[in-house]
Amino acid sequence: MPGIIGRKIGMTSIYSAEGKAMPCTVIEAGPCVVTQVKTQDRDGYEAVQIGFGERKEKNTPNALKGHFKKANTTPKSRLAEFKGFENVNLGDIINVDVFAEGEFVDVVGTSKGKGFQGVVRRHNFAGVGQATHGQHNRLRAPGAIGACSYPARVFKGMRMAGQMGNKRVMMENLQVLKVMTDRNMIVIKGSIPGAKGSTVLIEK
Repeated sequence: MPGIIGRKIGMTSIYSAEGKAMPCTVIEAGPCVVTQVKTQDRDGYEAVQIGFGERKEKNTPNALKGHFKKANTTPKSRLAEFKGFENVNLGDIINVDVFAEGEFVDVVGTSKGKGFQGVVRRHNFAGVGQATHGQHNRLRAPGAIGACSYPARVFKGMRMAGQMGNKRVMMENLQVLKVMTDRNMIVIKGSIPGAKGSTVLIEK
């Protein structure tokens, strides 16, 4: 489906017609440049590649310099492909006006990294019992993780401590509350994954 690349600005709240405060996220979406148009005959599928954000030319490989030169644009820091665009050509500008207020979109981003976390933080475990009756350092322990002689191993997918966050996350069916074409900004109801300033993909 058609989409656009954006940058998360932050969260705020706006009031609905009924006077209810709604939390929302402000995203700077576009302008994006069409850097490649893929066709069924040449590439095996149809899609449109767009670029967003500026990139220093000295840090751009020569192959990418030629790629952006074909589109007659400066090097871009982020590229993404979307399907469903119609009547677009190489070098065209995609703005936030591809979305309309009231419609629903999906937003893809990378969640905040939390580092190595234990089971209480990562999986909402309650810990092992209380601090009395001989327990002194087991309040946040995971407890038993497997059986004895059978199966004599730990099953895959066991909820244990480990890396938390820093994953690709999609939030589906978020409503577009406001589209500000003059400032290339879009206001979406609810929260989206990622820290402030992180890159997100918005698609219908």
